[in-house]
Formats: sequence, structure tokens, C-alpha cells
Amino acid sequence: MSVQAGPSAYTQEDIDLFREGLSKFLDAECAPEKIESWNRNKIVEREMWTKGAEFGLLGLSVPEAYGGMGADFRHERVLIEEFGARGMEGWGVPLHNMIVAPYLIAFGSEEQKQKWLPGVVSGEIVLAIAMTEPGTGSDLQGIRTRARLEGDEWVLNGQKTFISNGQTADLILVVCRTSDNGSRGISLIAVEGDRPGFTRGRNLDKMGRAAQDTSELFFEDVRVPAANLIGEVEGKGFGQLMQMLPQERLGIAAMGLAILERALKLTVDYTRERHAFGKPLMEFQNTQFTLADIKAKAVIARSFIDACTEKLIRGQLDAATASIAKLWITETELEGVNKCLQLFGGYGYMNEYPIAQLYKDARIDTIHGGASEVMKILIARTL
Repeated sequence: MSVQAGPSAYTQEDIDLFREGLSKFLDAECAPEKIESWNRNKIVEREMWTKGAEFGLLGLSVPEAYGGMGADFRHERVLIEEFGARGMEGWGVPLHNMIVAPYLIAFGSEEQKQKWLPGVVSGEIVLAIAMTEPGTGSDLQGIRTRARLEGDEWVLNGQKTFISNGQTADLILVVCRTSDNGSRGISLIAVEGDRPGFTRGRNLDKMGRAAQDTSELFFEDVRVPAANLIGEVEGKGFGQLMQMLPQERLGIAAMGLAILERALKLTVDYTRERHAFGKPLMEFQNTQFTLADIKAKAVIARSFIDACTEKLIRGQLDAATASIAKLWITETELEGVNKCLQLFGGYGYMNEYPIAQLYKDARIDTIHGGASEVMKILIARTL
């Protein structure tokens, strides 16, 4: 199921115009030197979020009534692809737009939408979602962070880790346990970043996606209004997550494809210029066959993502199909990027070459949003 049901009002011409404008904006504001500084500092400065908002980059799918453009997943894919083409996977706008904002759009009360969505679009509110805990990864039913209702307030206690946008976020949707009723005891509660008792841990030192601030979060008797519960009643969080995860997983697959396509382009260019044994690497049959195989798989992946996108927009993308997309495309991404790096030889091992960064950035895609092993379990249930 999707938050976008029914035909989109946008035409392909609208999508193409959006890509053209976005490309110009990114070329002007996100030069390679700036992206390098993000990776070096392990965070994207807040000024960039403001500039992105001024361009109209934030809250793409937020309805016009709350300041957004009411876009569909095709716009989100354009954003992912243009980020991927420039090595900008670390800037957490896709998370803000495509993963977190839809929870507020689909399940938020009218009061919550009016309170938060305009800020999501203007850049005043950067979003994050806190699922993972130190003792639980893909097992969402095993979370221990708890919230108890005291009068007209929720009181939260617990710890989260690997939370993207963790250092920057102004509003975090916290997956927590509000009762011991199994999956029916899980709720989503919005926590503002300035609440007493809420603290941010270290900005985690990761293998890749260095510019993405990924953090530990701590909640010690954090009090928020009862109205911060996402949904009409508590205990609906697990169902909300299950409804939104297909879109998240399709988005991860789209990012995986963007990385694979960039790796392929870089490698084609390099093997045309690099000579060995008196001729360009591209003239060797091994190089041609390796890159032809990657190209074929990238084309297949794009066709499948196109089909899944149509289903998502119609509200018909099921969990198993999204799991297939994430599983196959991200595993194909890892295989392809690895083979591309091999063709660079020793230079591929040097951090100054973009292929080395792509190799590190790609590695997370078979893990986050549900590991490949979990995707196989979800697919197997349909057999």
C-alpha cells in the first residue's frame, strides 16, 4: 500500500523540467570541493538545507495545502538519481522527503500536519526516524525503548543507534513500545530535538556515506505532549511501519542503481583512457564482457524500478515486490561496483578516486532498510 493512490497529476514533461532545474541547482551549489568538505566534516552544513528549501528540494511529496508541491515518487527518484550522479548520497534529503515525511502525511492528525509540515518544506524542521537499537537491527518487534502515558504527556526512555540525520534533526519519529502487547504494543511518537532529557551521542564514524550524520540518540524521561503520538490511538506503529517500508526499500534500490550507473560511467571513461600492454583497457575482451554484464543488469534494474514506481503511485506496491527490488538491485550494485573497482587496478584502492568512495558508499545498501537476509525471509513467505 502507498500514500500515493491513484493517477498522478504530473506529466513526464513536468518530471523532466524538475530534473533540469534540479541539475542546474546542484551543479551551482554542490561543487565537488563542497561535497568533499561534507565527507571530511561528516555532516552537511545547515545552510545547505536552507538553500535546498529555497529551491524547493525539501518535502517534495508534502501536499500544497501545507506548502509542498504534492509531488509523487518519480520526483523522489529524480532527486536520488541526481544525488547519486554526483556522489551526494550523504546528504539526507531523500530520508527527510521520501522516508520520514510520508508518515506525517499519511498518519498525522490535521493539527500535526499544520504544526510540522510547513517547517519540513521550509527547512526549519529536518526529519529523522529512530528505529534501530543497539540490541536490535531489522527485528523491529524486539525494540526496548518505552513510552508510558502520564496524564497528558508521554514519557520516553531508551536508546537508539545508527540514526541518519541524527545530529541535524529537529523532529524525530521514535519507534517505541507503549505496551507489552507484541507488535500491537509499538507506537510512533514525535520528539522535538530540544526536549529536556533528549541527548545526541557521537556522530558515528562509518565506512562510507561519510557526509551523512549518523548518530546515537538517548531518551531519559523525555516528556512530550500526548498529541505527539502519530495516529489516532497507540499501538498502531508496527502497521504504519509495514505500510511505509515498501517505499523506503524501493528508494534504497533506486539509490543502489544510481551508484551502480555512476560506477559504470566512471569505469567506461577510465578504461578508454588507461593503457596496458600497448592498448586501452577497453579493447580487452575481459573489460568489454565485464562492463557489458554490468550494463545489462543496470538496464534490467531500471526497468524493474520503473514498474515498481508505477505500482507505488497507484498504491499497489506490496512488501514482497519491494523486497525483491531491494534484494536483487542492492546485491547487484555491490557486485557491479566491486567489478568496476577491479578494472581500476591499484588506483581503485586510492581514496582520491571516486570509485573507491562509491565502493564504500555502496556497502550499506544491502544492510539498511532491512538486510538482504530479511528480504529473503519476506519473499519466502509468499512461496
